[in-house]
Amino acid sequence: MALNFRFAVVSDLHLALPHTIWDHPSRFHLVEVSIPAFESVLEHLTQLDLDFLLLPGDLTQHGEPENHLWLQARLSKLPFPVYVVPGNHDVPVLMADKQSISFADFPYYYRKFGYDNPEQIYYTHQVLPGVRLIGLNSNNFNEQGQQLGHLDSQQLSWLEDVLAATNDELVLLMVHHNVVEHIPQQSRHPMGYRYMLDNAPQLLSLLRKYGVKLVFTGHLHVQDIACSDGVYDITTGSLVSYPHPYRVFEFRRDNYGREWLQIQSHRVESVPDFPNLQQLSKQWMGDRSFPFLMKFLTHPPLNLPSAEAEEIAPSLRDFWATIADGDAIFDYPQFPHKVRRYIQAYGAIAKCGTPHLIDNNSTLLLEKIEK
Repeated sequence: MALNFRFAVVSDLHLALPHTIWDHPSRFHLVEVSIPAFESVLEHLTQLDLDFLLLPGDLTQHGEPENHLWLQARLSKLPFPVYVVPGNHDVPVLMADKQSISFADFPYYYRKFGYDNPEQIYYTHQVLPGVRLIGLNSNNFNEQGQQLGHLDSQQLSWLEDVLAATNDELVLLMVHHNVVEHIPQQSRHPMGYRYMLDNAPQLLSLLRKYGVKLVFTGHLHVQDIACSDGVYDITTGSLVSYPHPYRVFEFRRDNYGREWLQIQSHRVESVPDFPNLQQLSKQWMGDRSFPFLMKFLTHPPLNLPSAEAEEIAPSLRDFWATIADGDAIFDYPQFPHKVRRYIQAYGAIAKCGTPHLIDNNSTLLLEKIEK
């Protein structure tokens, strides 16, 4: 059956009304631009005849009720359906405190945006004839109250029941934490693992079993497309950090069952008070990069001595901004061989060693997953 529709993804909005903004000298997020940047995006998206919009988590700065309420009201005015899932910043605590809503409160704020049953923090919805969206919750808490990226067994059981009943529907899955690795050894990297679902292999096995090819994530704040045995994890960077991106997708299926996903990425170039947002934001990130780079260089797998890391770090001030921008290519011939090769591995390089620039603007031919 032929199928053609258009949708958008805007991730990690970190929305903060001006009086709620709290500051930290080393934060990478430019939350000051959160609301004007989102308004700029919406102005563009409302001109595109979208079928729906996906927001894969971290909708608010830190789960403030006022910020959730502002977003709820703003989304209700849009001319297309919107679907959300919670990020770690939206439900940072199990029980409400003076700053944040409780974990269980989240669906009640977004009843019109996926959560028909607010007693459950995950859902499924037929967004178009023949197209089913599944919104998962990847935020969990251990006995010590620590927040984890994890899908509990009850949710996984529910998911399998939903997938088993989908018949010939196209399934799109949205979840905040990454399902496929977007940086080298992400699930085992001391700085990268917390952005992954800790039971991602279990979820991937389930998705392959039922032929689900498309997963939309956030959390890592980078533009990246990764694939694992036919399952694409398309993660979108944050609207409040460089390069302030969002994506527009067009899905096509022809009468022979061949499927394509066309991807176009856009950036917010300027907002009031920040006329040169791209330049300023990249500089902002670079100016705050040194502590991050020291940790990156001195922790496994590089384990460089501090003195050597201090010499190398200034040359890498734009390292994370380049990754966040997507389609990164790195080469630092002046670095020691081990460091040079490791940094190169963060680039958009195919297994054959050639550039593979699909992170921002590309068309994916979606191969059939053998069940």
